[in-house]
Amino acid sequence: MRYGEKEIKEFDVDKHLELWPNDAKNDYVIKITLPEFMCCCPRSGYPDFATIYFEYIPDKLVVELKAIKLYINSFMNRNISHEASINEIYNTLKDKLKPKWIKVVGDFNPRGNVHTIIECRSDMIVPK
Repeated sequence: MRYGEKEIKEFDVDKHLELWPNDAKNDYVIKITLPEFMCCCPRSGYPDFATIYFEYIPDKLVVELKAIKLYINSFMNRNISHEASINEIYNTLKDKLKPKWIKVVGDFNPRGNVHTIIECRSDMIVPK
């Protein structure tokens, strides 16, 4: 099946984020780089571009690569901030995969002389 604009716009994480069983006996890290992330600024409507770095140590499940690509592309026409987009990606992948460890980094292209990097990690503990 060919995925076009309609499929990306209508991407439903619960229906389309394909997960596979992890049959490996040992722990290992999966590193995925998605260099063409785009969302729209909720204030100006201008496009924001980023590279998403996704790493995880799987437990029982791994994500199918085409499915992760389509999920990331589904942000293309959404008005969402840098912080909200990376936190949503992190929470979605953490909830769906239930990995032993996960990290999602959004390295946004500079706009207006501001370069933003957002990082969410499952091992980040901040004392209260």
